[in-house]
Amino acid sequence: MSKIEVDAIDKQSGSTLTLGGSGTAVTLASGATQTGFGRTGTVDWITTPKVTGDSPVTGESGKGYFMDTTAGAITLNLPAGVAGAIVSVADYASKFQTNNLTISPNGSDKISGLNIAVTLSTEGQSVTLVFVDSTQGWVTTSDSSENVKGSEFICASVSGACNTLATAPCCANVKIATFTGPGNFTVNAAAVSAANNTISYLVVGGGAGGGQACAGGGGGAGGFREVKSPSATGYTASPLDGYSTPGNRIVFTGPGSFPITVGGGGAGSTSVPVPGASGGNSVLAATTTITGAGGGGGGGAGTGCNPAGGQPGGSAGGGRGAGAPSGTGGAGNTPPTSPAQGNNGGTGASGSGGYQETAAGGGGAGAVGVNAAPGGNAGGGAGGAGVATSITGASVTRAGGGGGGTGGNSGPAIGAGGVGGGGSGGNCQQGIAATVGTINTGGGGGGSGGNSATKAKAGGSGIVIIRYKFQ
Repeated sequence: MSKIEVDAIDKQSGSTLTLGGSGTAVTLASGATQTGFGRTGTVDWITTPKVTGDSPVTGESGKGYFMDTTAGAITLNLPAGVAGAIVSVADYASKFQTNNLTISPNGSDKISGLNIAVTLSTEGQSVTLVFVDSTQGWVTTSDSSENVKGSEFICASVSGACNTLATAPCCANVKIATFTGPGNFTVNAAAVSAANNTISYLVVGGGAGGGQACAGGGGGAGGFREVKSPSATGYTASPLDGYSTPGNRIVFTGPGSFPITVGGGGAGSTSVPVPGASGGNSVLAATTTITGAGGGGGGGAGTGCNPAGGQPGGSAGGGRGAGAPSGTGGAGNTPPTSPAQGNNGGTGASGSGGYQETAAGGGGAGAVGVNAAPGGNAGGGAGGAGVATSITGASVTRAGGGGGGTGGNSGPAIGAGGVGGGGSGGNCQQGIAATVGTINTGGGGGGSGGNSATKAKAGGSGIVIIRYKFQ
């Protein structure tokens, strides 16, 4: 093969010189450089990532650099600007949002018309810069905001007033979405790992209102539903963790927006023989729909009235004071779930006449409502206890039943609210008012003690909590 040497081609103004035939390549000799041709818009990528210890990195035209800012920020100093010079960078470990990459121009050169360094702070960003002229200097010809890859973890967001998404206090790689009202849990990207797509959650229905009577039954707590994902760490679930039942599990396989409903507390009854109002259902409608049923209303009515017993629900309402039939409590775990989402209400008791009746407590997530003791002055039955979970980081007990009301003029004054947000019952003869269930616990409201000053009270609203790994 012959060798063609070309000298002083610039003197052949107006003529055309063709190097190489069609389909062949023209290669510069070792150490030779090209000028005046510009670039094709491509670079040769250096596949050994630059790390924090390499900073500042001195860039070369025609080179692409993978920048690994995992351990800290990196600075790239651009080469002297020559028309057609090209440099590219890429976020190697998707950490630019945590530790930035700074790109500095050489001397008086400019980047997009300004002699100022620029900072790349977007996760997964990659940028190509070409030097055009002294007016604009380095100009961006491509800018990708993210690497194209599957995520190891769920990426999600929440909507709705007062709903929050925060990093768990125990674990920097965990997010907790808390819904105290309606909204949406939006999965922007599911995880590649099936284990990380199974979320932990808590769904608690709204607590029921207490009943109105000479002694009204306490309202039942909202249904308590929980699952702890096997991949979850850093907290202790309640005894009602339902992961062992496959139908309770929520596994995300792709993006989507999933509606959340938070049940409101049921109103306390204001007349006989009407029982307390049941609480509203809380619903997490995802790949599987999980419902925490609202609590059942406390039983109502007094002697000689048409009685209304405790109502069924997630946990059921307590029975009224039994001056007439039907002092029975309602059926909890309605509709049935496994494990049971709640318990039955207790049974009311008769007294020695007048206002001497005693009502039972509403059921709680962890225990049945306490039966009322007979005799009039024994006091109403306490609400059933709720259960505790530390899904949010701190251990919190929720879904306690409401206490039963009483008319006793001595002895124990009221039926205490169940631990976990249950309201206490009222007592007309001792002038003690019933109390409401605590909001966002699903606690039942207290039953009445027989007059307007001690009327039945409302249950507390429910809550929905979702916990997942995001990095």
